[in-house]
Amino acid sequence: MELRVLRYFLAVAREETISGAAEAVHITQPTLSRQMMDLEEELGKTLFLRGKRRILLTEEGVFLRKRAQEILDLVEKTESAFNAADKNIVGEVWIGGGETDAMRLIARAARDLQAKHPHISYHLFSGNAEDVAERLDRGLVDFGIVVEPADLSKYDFIKLPVTDIWGVLMRKDSPLAEKQAIRPEDLLELPLLCSRQPMVRNEISGWMGTNYEKLHIVTTYNLLYNASLMVEEGMGYALCLDKIIRTSEEGPLCFRPLEPRLEVGLDIVWKKHQVFSKAAAEFLSHLQKAWKR
Repeated sequence: MELRVLRYFLAVAREETISGAAEAVHITQPTLSRQMMDLEEELGKTLFLRGKRRILLTEEGVFLRKRAQEILDLVEKTESAFNAADKNIVGEVWIGGGETDAMRLIARAARDLQAKHPHISYHLFSGNAEDVAERLDRGLVDFGIVVEPADLSKYDFIKLPVTDIWGVLMRKDSPLAEKQAIRPEDLLELPLLCSRQPMVRNEISGWMGTNYEKLHIVTTYNLLYNASLMVEEGMGYALCLDKIIRTSEEGPLCFRPLEPRLEVGLDIVWKKHQVFSKAAAEFLSHLQKAWKR
């Protein structure tokens, strides 16, 4: 497979027509059609469902789209590292993370470093712990922000000087909004939205004790924003970390912490024996100095 062909493939997947993709990549339609048929022949798989008006991906096509994008991202990341100037620190830092207010610490570090090295640029990827770990392991991000508990055996890490707290996101007109904190018994029989990550379930299970099996979980979520819209529309109550969804006096939602208080630590992690670009190495050095590791 050539990188050029992967770019063509992604264009077809994006545009869903040969004509639109051909225009996007500046080649003729017959040439693009031939390239896609050759790619299917090379892989021995059918990648497209060719309809009269749209071209959709098969299951194998969806898999290749994900891998092709990862390959091209890694190529771009590698080229950027080699193109960095020798004297000035120029390059890119790739950071993955779940939803957490601790990203503010990373933002402040990037801002401070930008004043010294204005030619460093940053790329952010948002996802859950599994998504971030996968991109770390594939070399698609330099650093990951993870919420404890997490398996850090494959990584070096710096513990962030902050913690997040667990609680419940709810409508302000809900009965629980009158409470200052939420106890395990308050959640029984209520419709709940909960993260699908196993380690999150373990944390909540430990907090709930024997009552965990009695929880009525109506929805699981990956990232919280869409879940917060379901809460806003009356779907239920979301178990989540604080400060991910901004609540205000004017807004319809509020957050109440759990009681007993359930705090979690956070870490910025990177692969052991990682070979960093100059920009990523400088960013790590800045973090280590800032937090006095």
